[in-house]
Amino acid sequence: MLPRPKSKFHHVALIGKYQTSYSAAAVAASRAALDAIAHFLMDQGCDVAMEADTAANLGLSNYASLDVPAIGRKCDLCLVVGGDGTMLGIGRQLAEFKMPLIGINQGRLGFITDIPLDHYAATLAPMLTGQYEVDDRSLMHAEVVRDGRCVFSALAMNDVVVNRGATSGMVELRIEVDGHFVASQRADGLIVATPTGSTAYALSAGGPLMHPSTPGWVLVPIAPHTLSNRPLVLSHACEIAIEIVSGRDASASFDMQSLATLMHGDRIVVRRSEHQVRFLHPKGWTYFDTLRQKLHWNEGVA
Repeated sequence: MLPRPKSKFHHVALIGKYQTSYSAAAVAASRAALDAIAHFLMDQGCDVAMEADTAANLGLSNYASLDVPAIGRKCDLCLVVGGDGTMLGIGRQLAEFKMPLIGINQGRLGFITDIPLDHYAATLAPMLTGQYEVDDRSLMHAEVVRDGRCVFSALAMNDVVVNRGATSGMVELRIEVDGHFVASQRADGLIVATPTGSTAYALSAGGPLMHPSTPGWVLVPIAPHTLSNRPLVLSHACEIAIEIVSGRDASASFDMQSLATLMHGDRIVVRRSEHQVRFLHPKGWTYFDTLRQKLHWNEGVA
């Protein structure tokens, strides 16, 4: 019998999807999936650590547990078992550690958690020996500046969104790029999206699809008052500033997970982060395969 190829990753972290609102059946299913994947990794010669909150919430106490910063310092690969929201949150936290991430889809769409849970063993086995595609994704660093002082900051892998209040009318936004005035827009809001985020809210608002290797952002107005206000693609080397001119109860969100309440005169300043998120995909993967599968292109074509 030929010897089994040795994994190039020695210390692998597992992070799972969990919610306090999960039913007992959902918790049991997530626990079983993570337990099976952990045993598979150990069979491949890997040391396995479970992310601390995952272990506590899913009752996986028979593994070494690490918090996310410790995973970044001590592990050389992280497997995220969940949906794109889970991956977005972990990707932002681990970006500074240059930690490679593999996504196993236990959610719905799975644009960035692209390995089906049912096929993880056959897909992961060659990847662990070095047969994979590397996919680096850019991050945005955004700040809310009030009276010249930063009052809130966050990273975003998908998008920064400025929105009107739920019960109010349009907001008026003044937009600058690299200190140059671009336009004042009255709209329900404005999206600044990365190429990764171009398949999220920006797509629903009429923005273009951007290949992940595109060195740029896209500005997408949400229901603009003037229909000539169209999506605008910009270099990711530029600095974008959005000032709240008028409108009640405006807010800014960062990957829909962080939220800042805004006042008139606040400026949301978006720059390219110094960090990137590194995804690993199965050998032969391309972005176009993902688009065809997730957006159901070619359906009904003979």
